Amino acid sequence: MELFTELRAVTEAAQREQDLPDPLAAKIFAILDNPELFRAREKEIRELIGQVNDYDTYGQTGYMGMGVNNAILEGTLNRLWASV
Repeated sequence: MELFTELRAVTEAAQREQDLPDPLAAKIFAILDNPELFRAREKEIRELIGQVNDYDTYGQTGYMGMGVNNAILEGTLNRLWASV
């Protein structure tokens, strides 16, 4: 699956299934609306895909938790946007 298509799919799934907050989804959709800015950031986009896929609204990120919470996802998005 093409990188940005995969990012769209996992983001839409996280919205439906994990209550991904609209502001975070909006930042991801803005990346999807501007792929030319992020094509050179394949590694970071793959990391973002993994994090969105592991997103857990209820923060199962503690000692044994493997999920990704709002703060982790926000940090990744901020780094991505700062790189362009």
